[in-house]
Amino acid sequence: MPTGRPREFDTERALELATSLFWQKGYEGTSLSDLTETLGITRPSLYAAFGNKEALFRLVLQRYEAKAGAYRTKALKAPMALEVARQLLEGAAELHGDKANPVGCLGVHGALACSDEAAMIRRDMSAHRIAGEAAIRRRLTRAKAEGDLPPNASPSDLARYLSVVIYGMAVQSVGGASHAELRRVAAIALSQWPKSAR
Repeated sequence: MPTGRPREFDTERALELATSLFWQKGYEGTSLSDLTETLGITRPSLYAAFGNKEALFRLVLQRYEAKAGAYRTKALKAPMALEVARQLLEGAAELHGDKANPVGCLGVHGALACSDEAAMIRRDMSAHRIAGEAAIRRRLTRAKAEGDLPPNASPSDLARYLSVVIYGMAVQSVGGASHAELRRVAAIALSQWPKSAR
């Protein structure tokens, strides 16, 4: 007896659901059962479509960075250092203050509570955060060379400062900080930004 054609698997929808799940529960807190139940597929289908859980998480992280983290890429293209800082801080406040999103940050949730079995994910997440801070540092180094930051400004310290505030906002959102509260954090951080000589 001929069987019907199987329903086409919606990879993009599955990645969207997996992103939300990993964002809420973190890498370690998301079980294979969580994934198969949320995505509505069997384990063999999940393995066939994405490989193992680790491979799926890496795909999810790429998707998260391309969408939720898009404000960072845009901010680094701003013409002035102050505008770079403003877009980074206000972008973080928008992302983490949006109640339509899970609270916190996928990168933070994905890495902070990892067992020895997930050490590779923890290392990858750490490298990912370091790379993000390095990108900010490079942009601010260029700004300093262009006279857009005062001579005594440290691009390394400023990049670390921005990263700490951005990730701090993610942690604050887990504790219930509102969009308005996060925007006030961004405003205070911006008020401390060094004035250029221009």
